[in-house]
Amino acid sequence: MQSTDVAILGVDVGGTFTDAVLVDGGRITTAKVPTAARQEGSVLAAARAVGAGDGLERFAHGTTVATNALLERRGARTAYVGNAGFEHLLHLRRQTRAHLYRLCADHPEPLVPLERCHGVSGRLGPAGELEPLDLDALPDPGDAEAVAVCLLFAFRDPAHEEAVAAELRRRYPGVHVVASHEVAPEFREYERASTTAADAYLAPVAARYLRALAEAATAAGLPEPVVMLSSGGVVPAEEAAAHPARLLVSGPAGGVVGAGIVARRAGFEDAIAFDMGGTSHGRVPPAGRLGGARLGA
Repeated sequence: MQSTDVAILGVDVGGTFTDAVLVDGGRITTAKVPTAARQEGSVLAAARAVGAGDGLERFAHGTTVATNALLERRGARTAYVGNAGFEHLLHLRRQTRAHLYRLCADHPEPLVPLERCHGVSGRLGPAGELEPLDLDALPDPGDAEAVAVCLLFAFRDPAHEEAVAAELRRRYPGVHVVASHEVAPEFREYERASTTAADAYLAPVAARYLRALAEAATAAGLPEPVVMLSSGGVVPAEEAAAHPARLLVSGPAGGVVGAGIVARRAGFEDAIAFDMGGTSHGRVPPAGRLGGARLGA
């Protein structure tokens, strides 16, 4: 009878330590190594520490590279393009105060400064085009490494956004361009704009890391990693690099999924999972819900 044993490697990179778990048949091996400046080196060091090698069938990776870049403001120089008259959407936000009972409390600074927020002429409404798009009015992003594009009603009709993004990519092939309908095609302008800005801000940082990791894994004889999303699912590294806003709690998501399995096997339907790292920490609220599902479900 052919053996059904498989070897699976999981590596989670934090700001201080990198952890690895190797499940090989019925044996579980763990290791912890310090996280280096070049995090892909830490991943390989952790993989070697647990003895991962030939025969490895799956390599899953959780990372805080996007989370820490956002917390430490180490993302790309980002520009924002919205409809003319709505250029300052990221700074206007909503009327909700940062702290309910502190009238003068400041919000965190937006990821894109005012001087890199631009407008383009053209307008779509719920029933169709109200004003033709003027691509000649597109701004020069200057020294920006990434551009976030968020136009009104693009969640319903992305035609103007598609044209703006295509023109920016044609004019500035070295700049990473993200359009809101590609990453968050939902209504509510501020939420869509801020998500798109975060995606653009993180993309160059996450892409450099994930591509370096994929190359290093191939050179070391490991499978190309699948990367954990904030939802707890996984995607190929190249797909994760394209929209890193989905990775913002990639590392903690793995801990929550693991905590859910442990809680369920221990007979607990409701649980709280707390994950503390060297740079950030995360918590799943009471009732043990992850994406609307009870941990014990």
